[in-house]
Amino acid sequence: MVLPALTPHYRDLVELLGLVSVLTFVGSLLAIPWLIGRLPVDYFIQHRRKVEERHKQHPLAARIIFVVRNGFGTLFLLAGIAMLLLPGQGIITILIGISLMDFPRKHLLVDALIRRPRVAKTLNWLRRKQNKTPFAL
Repeated sequence: MVLPALTPHYRDLVELLGLVSVLTFVGSLLAIPWLIGRLPVDYFIQHRRKVEERHKQHPLAARIIFVVRNGFGTLFLLAGIAMLLLPGQGIITILIGISLMDFPRKHLLVDALIRRPRVAKTLNWLRRKQNKTPFAL
């Protein structure tokens, strides 16, 4: 079966999508392990309390942080969803995106994901490769 030739417009789009796919793959291979290594050991235990304290102490700063974190969280979430179909670490990227975002009952969702044996094993494997202590779950 011979595929029809792509018009120049679609060819440019396909090339752009291919480039985005490669950049996403390489970026996730570099950024995700680095981010996981930078998180404190008790991140999944203490994070909720720290956020609540910060909101009480600095309400304006809390709003700014809320907008920035949700923006980055949304980017990571969308990139993770894309990585389910494209090359990359989709589930881990989705987990990081959700962890960055603030929404009701987020911590129940994060806890359910983080306690999955394969997810916990992968996170702690990435930390061990960086000579970091495994997460306290």
